Formats: sequence, C-alpha cells, structure tokens
Amino acid sequence: MYPYPVVVKAVWFNESTGEICWINTKKLPCEEEVTCSSDPVRVAVAIKDMEIRGAPAIGVAAALTIGAYALKVAGRGVEEFTSLVNSAIHTLLKTRPTAYNLFYALTKMQRTLREAVNKTSDTYTIARKLVETALEVYREDVEANLKIGEYGAELVPDNATILTHCNAGALATSAYGTALGVIRVAWYRGKRIRVIATETRPLLQGARLTVYELVKEGIPVTLVTDNAVGLLMRKEKIDLVVVGADRVTRDGYVVNKIGTYMIALAASRHEVPFYVAAPTSTIDLEHTIDQVVIEERDPGEVKYIMGQPITVETVDVYNYAFDVTDPDLVSAIITELGVIKPPYNETIPRTMSKKHS
Repeated sequence: MYPYPVVVKAVWFNESTGEICWINTKKLPCEEEVTCSSDPVRVAVAIKDMEIRGAPAIGVAAALTIGAYALKVAGRGVEEFTSLVNSAIHTLLKTRPTAYNLFYALTKMQRTLREAVNKTSDTYTIARKLVETALEVYREDVEANLKIGEYGAELVPDNATILTHCNAGALATSAYGTALGVIRVAWYRGKRIRVIATETRPLLQGARLTVYELVKEGIPVTLVTDNAVGLLMRKEKIDLVVVGADRVTRDGYVVNKIGTYMIALAASRHEVPFYVAAPTSTIDLEHTIDQVVIEERDPGEVKYIMGQPITVETVDVYNYAFDVTDPDLVSAIITELGVIKPPYNETIPRTMSKKHS
C-alpha cells in the first residue's frame, strides 16, 4: 500500500482502540501533538478549527469518525443506532462548506448505513460495514495520491523548480499528498527538483506544513512570501506550478486556498504551466461555480499571528478561505484516472464516466 516512504500522516484509524487519530496541524512545526477520539463532536471541532485540514484529509477523517462512532454505539436498538449515526453524519456535514471531499465521503457513509439497515437489524454488523466503508475511503485516497503522483511526475522536467501554494501534502490527505504527491514521486524517481513554497497567509500552511514535510524528506525547498510570486516568475525562477484543490466543477473552475487565483494569473502572464492535482473525489459534477459556498473564517486569523496582534483591533476584515481559478488559466488537472486537459466541460465529465463505469 505504501511503495514510497510515509514520513508523516494526517489522519488514521487505530484499530486496537476503535478511534480516529490525527496530528494537530495547528501546532506544527513546533509541536507534534496527536489526538485520538471516537466522538463526532470533538472531530467536528477539529475540522472547523483546522486541526484537521485539507479537502481529502477532511473527507477521510469524517468517514473514519462515523465508523469509529458506529462501533461505540453498536449494541443499541437499530432505530436508536441509526438515529445516532445519522445525527453524527449531519454534525460533520456542517463543519466546512467548501471542501467537496467531505460531502463525497459522508454521502458514501450514508449509503452504506441505509443499505446495511435494509439487510440486517444487527447493529454490530452494521457498524463493521461502516468501518469497512470508512477504511475503503481511506485506502482510495492513498491510492489516488500515488496515481496522481505518478501521472504528475511525468509532467515535471528534470532540474525543475516547482512552485506550490498552501499545503497539499501528506498533512492534507491520507499519505503522500496531491500537489506534494507529484513532487514526491518526481523526487523518488531521481529527478533533480527544487520547490518554492509560499507562506500562505493568513494561517501559514505553506510555511508551517509544506516546509515541514519537505525538510523532513530532504527535498530542497525555499520559502517565499505570497506576494513574491510575480517577481519570481518575471525573473524566470519558476518552471511550473502545482497546487491542490478543495473543489473542481464539471467545467473546470478550481476552488483552492485563497491566493491561488493570483498565482494562476501570474503564471498565465509569464507562460508558466499551472497544474492542479486533485483526486476525482474533489470533482463536483452537481454544482456550478456560482452555487459553491466560499467559506469565510474568523477575522482573528488575519488580525493575529501566533496570538500576537498585528493591526488595529477594530478594523474590518475579509477572511475568505478560498478563491476561484478560471478554467482557461489551468494547464491540466492531474487525477488518479489520468491527466485531464481542456476543454474541461468535455474532458472532466468523460473522465468521471470512467470512474462510475
């Protein structure tokens, strides 16, 4: 299952205790704190507060939590059991509105619950089915990371400098990452690459998490401020951009960490390839871009850094967590089913039809 080294993990299932465990990404890189729980409310707080973050990791964490909670409440009558599990699903559904993997994973868990209840009233059997589905979501993400990495590595020239934004690595997924999965596989295959990581204001996921992952693995990385990207491209210091995604619409609009759109614009201006690495569980075939809710977060995330105020306390703040990159700015979308190229309104549905066939 892990053909390459797994240096760090975001979430996993502790089969001996029946709990989901996660590394608290809010405390990295200063402290490697691991928390375990089977309480949906505790995990919901972890997702809302970004102890667990990154679209694939959020989806996997939600699925594993439902499996763990089902084990905890098994033994009750089937009606009470079903009500409790459904309530847990709804609690997790309300945590973050933009990342599509959350809805993908919990829809899968709802389907398993419904099908299992139709077949048996033994809640222990139903709980085991839910755990099996949750572990399937986990394994599916690991396999997607690997395939994305393998397809994406083919697009990376030897001796390339790659820019990445935010953290789309092991700390945002189940294993290797999406954007960092591409980087990792290219590195493992012997390509002489260098990475430029943006710090990613306001929560500094690039500075804290991407740099942490790459330094641990010995992959050369240079940290830059977000607003240095345009100058670096003008100086021809970047050969390609690889980012992750929290949602991709059927016609190729990419919703990703705030700041991605500006990077895509600069890349287009300077003719730098701009690639999006995302599993098909991130692709939303149901909604148009104007129907996607863009999450707004606590103004305090902008007003404070590491608990220290940096501005006037009373100032108004826009703190959008994500922005939207238009399809014409995206060179290709790297998925576990292959590299999708424009025109996306044709190629994305065609690719997704392979997944469901």
